[in-house]
Amino acid sequence: MATAAPAPVLRIDWQSLAFRHWPLLLGAAAMLVPTLVSMARGPWSLESGVHGPIVVATGLWLVLRRAADMRAFMSPGNPTLTFVGLLLAIPAYVFGRAFDFISIEVTALLLSLLCVVHAYFGMKVVRMMWFPIFYIAFIIPVPGWILDTVTQPLKIFVSTVVTSGLSQVGYPIARIGVTLYVAGYQLLVEDACAGLNSLVSLSAIGLFYIYVLRGSNLRYSIIMLLLVVPIAIAANCVRVAALVLITYHFGDAMAQGYLHNFAGMVTFTSALLFVFLVDKLLTPLRDALARGPRAQAS
Repeated sequence: MATAAPAPVLRIDWQSLAFRHWPLLLGAAAMLVPTLVSMARGPWSLESGVHGPIVVATGLWLVLRRAADMRAFMSPGNPTLTFVGLLLAIPAYVFGRAFDFISIEVTALLLSLLCVVHAYFGMKVVRMMWFPIFYIAFIIPVPGWILDTVTQPLKIFVSTVVTSGLSQVGYPIARIGVTLYVAGYQLLVEDACAGLNSLVSLSAIGLFYIYVLRGSNLRYSIIMLLLVVPIAIAANCVRVAALVLITYHFGDAMAQGYLHNFAGMVTFTSALLFVFLVDKLLTPLRDALARGPRAQAS
């Protein structure tokens, strides 16, 4: 019996690639490096953006792990579509960079890179890589006006839940807007405690976990993404309640010191573990969604 010869492994000649496309590489570096520096000094240094470097590293890993598939299906993209995309992306990048609109700058940068991928690999590869593209988009900082609009009702909800819950067990707590009063202390529920920061980070890391370990089932991914919302809000209710109790029993200095940041880390870790638990409990649903199309086809 004759054995089939193994398929040749396609390798990239990086030196030849750099020699033939050095203008493109220089242009990409001229856009990438300043933006990464701005992100490191700005959004990634805040609690709301701590997931950014993780998303970049794991997103590149998602792309590289499918490099063989990308080479197998690559074909030049539509030049007109590429040109139109770059015509929109490059001026937007310059505008965002010049006027310090980091959200526009990052969005335009990602669009520029997507146009280059389309030009070299084609639309079929772009569609095949839909999840890494969607996942990497989590590094786009949420604009301030969206933060203010979304976090205000979240802060009110978290403040109401914490006030109601602690008052039910006998703590002298009252609320005016998003300010909590307990035993002579005044605590303001800030954006970080409203749940949006945890929501973005949990959504990104949770979806990465689902995609890598459970496959790219779009419907199941959407369900898990929707479940992340109440998980993040509930976790931050616990966080605010814990800080109120620390303030009440040990004083404001203790609550605003290292325990404040420690509570944030514990909250995020607990919420992430709960996402994993929910995924485990939803195993029958995940299997049913995975079997659905096959059952219909048969």
